[in-house]
Amino acid sequence: MNESESADTARAPRVIRAGTVALVGRPNAGKSTLMNRCLQEKLAITSDKPQTTRQRLIGILSGDRGQMVFQDTPGIHRPKHRMNKQMVRYALDALADADVICMMTDVQQSFGSGEQYLLDLVAKASGPRVAVLNKLDLVSRPSLLPRMARYSEAGLFEEIVPISALTGDGVDLLLDLLWGLLPEGKPIYDPELLTIHPERFLVAELIREKVLAATREELPFATAVLLEHWEEPEGEDRDRRPVRIFASILVEKPGQKKILVGSKGSMIKEIGTLARLDLEAFLSRPVFLKLNVRHEPGWRENQRLLAELEGQAASWGS
Repeated sequence: MNESESADTARAPRVIRAGTVALVGRPNAGKSTLMNRCLQEKLAITSDKPQTTRQRLIGILSGDRGQMVFQDTPGIHRPKHRMNKQMVRYALDALADADVICMMTDVQQSFGSGEQYLLDLVAKASGPRVAVLNKLDLVSRPSLLPRMARYSEAGLFEEIVPISALTGDGVDLLLDLLWGLLPEGKPIYDPELLTIHPERFLVAELIREKVLAATREELPFATAVLLEHWEEPEGEDRDRRPVRIFASILVEKPGQKKILVGSKGSMIKEIGTLARLDLEAFLSRPVFLKLNVRHEPGWRENQRLLAELEGQAASWGS
């Protein structure tokens, strides 16, 4: 490059891009882990249980290149309850709305009818699409070749990118690719924001993460966390006094309540202690947390309760 070309390059305006990236895939594909990795913050809760993500969770990455707004979505699955139908709707809405589609797959899982259904849905999206083969750290690279060939033959994707969202392998390459696919434009949100969800929703999610970690079999799917009350301290010393948070863990059956409470309250106490420690780190202030296990038969079909839970995640200003 000669001096004139170098000067022209230096004078060229920087391209600022802004847009939305939908992270879609089957349950447990690693969508939340990838968003957290890209943001370099733990925004979305994670667990080894399928259907951990129940809302369309917004994460905002802002920098010199512009603003990338991630939409972390529930895993696409065959819904059995009103709640699950709502979850799948969030994912389908993201597919329809996003500027770029990032289809994630767990490369440990063999290609089946569920993956084909996902491909068919992604084919209907209008924006550019990227196939992300996640959990590279758990398989040999040669084993990826048949899956990559199948996706290539589909003719849907701008690129096919193997990554490990857990270790970060390949994530920088993926981010560079996504930046290049976003449209030019001004930031959608205030660049200082990490998300648009209320603090109280994130608090409920952190509590639910501890419930997921402590339970197994059907219990993780049959529980939800509903914030009942939030008391801010008053007075001149309020910064040193705890915020008081009261939350209910919803269960569907009396036996589930008994398990969650535990012998002499041991399990609910452990969940509360672990959640409180996370909440104090998240809120940067002391926390008093009171958890109640609430028996709500059939809550996953209860439109009123589902609306309350959905309302907890409502975006600011909505």
